Amino acid sequence: MELPSSAPPLPSSIFSMPALHSLCISSSSFSSNLANFSTKPSSALSPSKTFQHSELSLPLPDLPTHVKEKILSLEIMGIDSCRALSLNPALRDATPDSICSVISYLQSKGIHHKDLARIFGMCPKILTSNIRSDLSPVFAFLSKDLKVPDNKFRRVINKCPRLLVSSVRDQLRPTLIYLQRLGFKDTDALAYQDPVLLVSSVEKTLIPKLEFLMGLGLCREEAVEMVLRCPGLFTFSVENNFKPKYDYFAKEMGGTVEQLKEFPQYFAFSLEKRIKPRHQEMKESGVRLALPEMLKSTDEEFKEMMIQKGS
Repeated sequence: MELPSSAPPLPSSIFSMPALHSLCISSSSFSSNLANFSTKPSSALSPSKTFQHSELSLPLPDLPTHVKEKILSLEIMGIDSCRALSLNPALRDATPDSICSVISYLQSKGIHHKDLARIFGMCPKILTSNIRSDLSPVFAFLSKDLKVPDNKFRRVINKCPRLLVSSVRDQLRPTLIYLQRLGFKDTDALAYQDPVLLVSSVEKTLIPKLEFLMGLGLCREEAVEMVLRCPGLFTFSVENNFKPKYDYFAKEMGGTVEQLKEFPQYFAFSLEKRIKPRHQEMKESGVRLALPEMLKSTDEEFKEMMIQKGS
């Protein structure tokens, strides 16, 4: 879950090892550091006890002191501590030094301190990652397999923080090999535009979606061509996207598989906000438009085409 973009920027000092160490080590050190910040916490915990300091007031449950201090440290960094601890219980026992080491390592790879709250918020597991066995192989994979230069690491990680919690051996490299065999040859596109494909399961995500497209009456080569033209197809839910949109397309619009083969981007448009309203307007006006014209046009362009075609 992304943090609001309007959240005030955090001082870089909070991400330095001494600062974070002092935030996590003791209540007194935490309080003295906290006085320098006006950022309020982004979430609240189940009430029991409350730790208060000037503008910060968090209801805390009956937890060990070191856990409470860690919770407050996460909050002042801009991280939803409830979510972080829920998704990564290992944070309870992580040492301040280990967390600081992770932060320092990511910064050494070009990740800016202003990126960390969002990255950790989306993937709290990163905070307890092992640098040598977990993080270092990911950056080596980006460099060697995807040919990402060091100064572009930040761009890729910000696009898909989940890369940092994915195994190179079990996830990233097998998926890359599968995608390349399908025809995804542009490593720049995979790195900078569609890195989410690399963290997708081949067996549970990619193959079932390809099989659904083939189930519409396409041969495998045609289905593959569709995902090569529109990689986003691999990110859409079969149950929540493919099925309802195809059902509407086939039953209400009378569309054909050939049309979808020519315009796979159909599945990228909202059924309720774009597809249905425009189709209904065309139906009521007796106007026929090709799928790209119907869906890719702006509201003004669509209205203009309706006027021209209807006159």
